[in-house]
Amino acid sequence: VQLVESGGGLVQAGGSLRLSCAASGRTFSGYAMGWFRQAPGKERGFVAAISWSVGSTYYADSVKGRFTISRDKAENTVYLQMNSLKPEDAALYYCAAHPLPYYNPIPSRKVDAYEYWGQGTQVTVSS
Repeated sequence: VQLVESGGGLVQAGGSLRLSCAASGRTFSGYAMGWFRQAPGKERGFVAAISWSVGSTYYADSVKGRFTISRDKAENTVYLQMNSLKPEDAALYYCAAHPLPYYNPIPSRKVDAYEYWGQGTQVTVSS
């Protein structure tokens, strides 16, 4: 399984970026796809997640209303549209995936639940 992020860069506060995560190596039906971020000196934290099959979405409170996660099944790609960016959104953003058990088909917000990780893409927000 390979997850490859792209789309990071430098943006001014208030601007937008769209991150992409190209997934390959298996079918992701029955999986959750998540975005996490990690700023220097801080722990990796949950940003957003989506259930691949159903498309249900979940967000951290800090990004709700500004970020949108989506997936394109045909392209096997997950996106994170980030609007109204703030300096505190600056971090290394990671794409991740974990299988969803049938008895609890809700994506986890915990780092440890995710089996597969990409290498990350850097987002820098200037004030």
